[in-house]
Amino acid sequence: MTSHTNSGEYFKGRGAQFNPNNKFNEHQYAQEFVEGLDEPFLQSEKTVVIDSYPKSIISKVNSPDIGFSQSLNPYQGCEHGCIYCYARNSHEFWGYSAGLDFERKILVKHNAVELLKQTLEKANYRPQTIFLSGNTDCYQPVERKYKITRELLKTMREYKHPVSIISKNVLMHRDLDIMQELASLGLISVTVTINSLQEEVRRKMEPRTATALARLKLIESLAKRNIPVSVLIAPIVPGINSMEMPAIIQKAANAGAVWAGYTIVRLNGAVADIFHDWVYKNYPDRASKIIHGIQECHGGQLNDSAWGRRIAGEGRIAEGIKQLFKLARNKHMGDLGPPVVRTDMFVRPESSGQLRLF
Repeated sequence: MTSHTNSGEYFKGRGAQFNPNNKFNEHQYAQEFVEGLDEPFLQSEKTVVIDSYPKSIISKVNSPDIGFSQSLNPYQGCEHGCIYCYARNSHEFWGYSAGLDFERKILVKHNAVELLKQTLEKANYRPQTIFLSGNTDCYQPVERKYKITRELLKTMREYKHPVSIISKNVLMHRDLDIMQELASLGLISVTVTINSLQEEVRRKMEPRTATALARLKLIESLAKRNIPVSVLIAPIVPGINSMEMPAIIQKAANAGAVWAGYTIVRLNGAVADIFHDWVYKNYPDRASKIIHGIQECHGGQLNDSAWGRRIAGEGRIAEGIKQLFKLARNKHMGDLGPPVVRTDMFVRPESSGQLRLF
């Protein structure tokens, strides 16, 4: 693996620095002769919104180590640009690259609310917690304009349906009114992700996200409204942020978080090449050590697909991370499990009867 952008060229505000070939494409473009082009071959262009109208909206999840069985993603692609994101690979199914395309070509599912209501109206539907989002962040920047996540939460409130949210975007403040209503019924839990308290690390690893301080204030706002909130320290990257867990857990607990979790980074599919390129550009002095640390957590590989092991890793480094995490969580949060939402309050509103005709 080697760096893919020209020497000295770095796309600020983006995580990935190039577009790897889509594995589903038979052909790919390559810049062979720079002097033969009138303009740069690849630019960090502005974000493009792509209208999308899928036929279904809820995805069934069969992963026993994740903790949820169905997810809903109002957007595909994510402008946050987190370099490690496993969801990058899903962009290839839409015909785009997992690299820069993932961050700057965002598919908006305009009919998400309509599809959700149609699903909830099916006679054989049985309520299980719906996870927002499971793949890409439901509160990423385009949500400010399209407000699909807010409308989805209104639907959850209307049907008294359980929902769990995970995000790193403080736009969530806008919807605290609906979340508080859901929380009063025991129908919601929220997870805020923080993987570093160092602003330099955040800017490099998660270039278009809120600061850790802003996320801690979000946790505080949620807790003040009795909305169950947890912190997810994800992903842990050996050699970059692995020693920050105790401080993150302490600050999150002080802000009101009641539980904490973590994952160790794994570089699946095209993410391996994207991350490799990024780490040598941003941490050239210790890039090799970081890569070897990740491999040591996954049996010598950058990726691991085995249930359980892919989340927490194995080996000396992974065990050290596990023990550090357990000590910090037990000290600041106790040993209680994550918040649990109710599934016994589901109701179909009288006004929705027309939907059952379709």
